[in-house]
Amino acid sequence: MSLCTKLVLPLTSFLLVSLLIIPAEFYGWKSSSAVTSPRILTFHDVAKSAGLTDTVVYGGIDTVKYIVEANGCGVAFFDFDNDGWQDIFVPNGWRLEGFAKGKEPINHLYRNNRDGTFTDITRQAGLERSGWANVICIGDYDNDGYDDLFLTYWGKNALYRNNGDNTFSDVTDKAGVGGDPKRWNSGCTFIDYDRDGKLDLFVSNYVNVNLTELPLPGKGTNCTWKGVPVFCGPRGLKGTVNALYHNNGDGTFTDLSKESGIVNPSGYYGMTAVAMDFNNDGWEDIYVACDSTPSILYRNNKNGTFTDVATERGVAYSEDGREQAGMGLAVADYDGNGAVDIVKTLFADEMPALYRNDGQGYFTDMAIAAGLHVVTRYVQWGTGLVDFDNDSWPDLFYVAGHVYPEVERANSDYPYKAPRFLFRSLGNGKFLNVTEQGGPGLNTIHSSRGCAFGDFDNDGDIDVLVMNMNEPPSLLRADVPPGHHWIKVKLTGTSSNRSAIGARVKVKCGSRVQVQEVQSQSSYYSVNDFRLHYGLGEAARADVIEVRWPSGRIELFQDVAADQVVHVKEGSGIVSSDKFGGR
Repeated sequence: MSLCTKLVLPLTSFLLVSLLIIPAEFYGWKSSSAVTSPRILTFHDVAKSAGLTDTVVYGGIDTVKYIVEANGCGVAFFDFDNDGWQDIFVPNGWRLEGFAKGKEPINHLYRNNRDGTFTDITRQAGLERSGWANVICIGDYDNDGYDDLFLTYWGKNALYRNNGDNTFSDVTDKAGVGGDPKRWNSGCTFIDYDRDGKLDLFVSNYVNVNLTELPLPGKGTNCTWKGVPVFCGPRGLKGTVNALYHNNGDGTFTDLSKESGIVNPSGYYGMTAVAMDFNNDGWEDIYVACDSTPSILYRNNKNGTFTDVATERGVAYSEDGREQAGMGLAVADYDGNGAVDIVKTLFADEMPALYRNDGQGYFTDMAIAAGLHVVTRYVQWGTGLVDFDNDSWPDLFYVAGHVYPEVERANSDYPYKAPRFLFRSLGNGKFLNVTEQGGPGLNTIHSSRGCAFGDFDNDGDIDVLVMNMNEPPSLLRADVPPGHHWIKVKLTGTSSNRSAIGARVKVKCGSRVQVQEVQSQSSYYSVNDFRLHYGLGEAARADVIEVRWPSGRIELFQDVAADQVVHVKEGSGIVSSDKFGGR
């Protein structure tokens, strides 16, 4: 057995799992891969001691009058100063009644002090905007070596250029990416869709909102839930179109939404967007989770245009053909077949969707077979397929929280606040809910929205940053038992975009192959650590690391030692490595 595979489950654990889920052989996985060890993974919220103490204000606390108050925002791990340590960006929201001058909530940029603490440098960085912020996507749009920041709002969006000196400049108007101020802009992602080495920008949109035209809770159609009067929408509100901005290479963008076909379909309620090569043809596609309308899979036609193929590919609807309330997205190869799969978080009374990619870009929802049906009472949001225990198999994490605080008072089956959920991969296409064993960081309840995944303390495991409605964020430090190895891959493009967004990296260890891509956005409105993290189990080396750059160049590296961050520069190979404090 390869050292990259798991150890056999104790008999008691195997019996428990076998009672819950269907045999792996039925779905094409070999039972010999269903091997795991009883390692205890726990999380502790260290946000307060780390200095992340500012409340994320978002809408009403006890009641929510309008839909703009309900969806919250994302968060980001973001090494803005290129020092190898993940900094943190947390947007902020607003309230209907407004704020006195000087008391307005602002976005926050926290610089990593490299000792487990952070310093708020928002004002000196020039990022202190107030308003209904929603979504973050990161990417070096001008290829100067420093990642830039794009934020979507209910209203005008914002593009901040990273000046490389711990400050940012608002270049929205010059760049031409402010968008339609009538739209409630939602997901966004930088993507080099035409492979010219420059990052373009995709923005999904939710609804067109005018508060003066919205009915009050319970006063119109789609304004009750389980018999309780609640805010109206999104059904019944005017959906809108998505947008695609082409990077001109001179600091400006051109709106090519119509020419590219991105405006079709229209009238949908778009939310989180991810760019990923789903059919493995070397060109980035775009998947959009949509609320109460079919989700969208834009296939890249390789000629500057896109076609929605979500229905034929199996990712538009539920298994039984229903529209779903899609929220967040996680994309990774959960079953080890070399193709990237999709998790889509959904509303209460539904389990997350788990779309298995057959390798040709066709998908089947395997959520029940995978064991995700054991939790359905919560509204799910930010999510990730992340190898927390470094056993080489990605685990499933998601946060939750209802949108209607009023409902819990009438029906305790649907609480407003929820724990965070961790499903451990068993290495055979199945997951086991281990939330209760995950420590106080998981089992303390919040109404959460966005979450991001990254190694903020550089100890070789993955931590989680979480946005909580009308509370400070949580910073969940993962505490992982020693014994398993890991490797991280940091990429810098040259012919490709500097951020290497869209680069695909395979790490081979024995018979085990792991596949990931660098993404500008995922989870729910959030940005993960751009360094790709791979657990290696008991193996002390990766046999092969294969990098497929957006330019099409492929580079191979053999026999690479574990427990380090390797920095790969396109065309130059591994240019540096850092061991930090990893186990």
